[in-house]
Amino acid sequence: MIRVGVLTVSDRCFSGEREDRSGPALESALPKDQYVLTRRAVVPDEVEEIAGLLRDWLEHCDLILTTGGTGLSPRDVTPEATMEVVDRLVPGITEALRADGLRSTPFSMLSRGVAGVAGKTLVVNLPGSPKAVLEGMAVLLPVIPHAVALIKGEQVH
Repeated sequence: MIRVGVLTVSDRCFSGEREDRSGPALESALPKDQYVLTRRAVVPDEVEEIAGLLRDWLEHCDLILTTGGTGLSPRDVTPEATMEVVDRLVPGITEALRADGLRSTPFSMLSRGVAGVAGKTLVVNLPGSPKAVLEGMAVLLPVIPHAVALIKGEQVH
């Protein structure tokens, strides 16, 4: 089982002003026979809070998926927070996510989400809309088990 953390980054969801729909969409996209949710939270768009939570979750998660805070607004800081935590980037993941997203909307190219490895955990930033989350998970799910095995140093065929 792959241990997963789902982190929603949104000032409005954190304050209760808006319902978090992207985090639950992420959770629903995880096949229950392969993934177990070990961490779940909603945080405001604050670099220190995002990075701190990511660090705290590393020992409990093989995969951390974030949703929100990847755009161009001044408050969108999820990529910056993630960059403070990861040791190595995995640009192919975000290239694939953006390329696939372009089939649905030209705005996909505006996503600044990053993916990387922190210790033995894969961290991937996804956009904040439930639709983009589900589309992104369709791209990610075929490669996550292989990526997690490689990160853990397991033999893969």
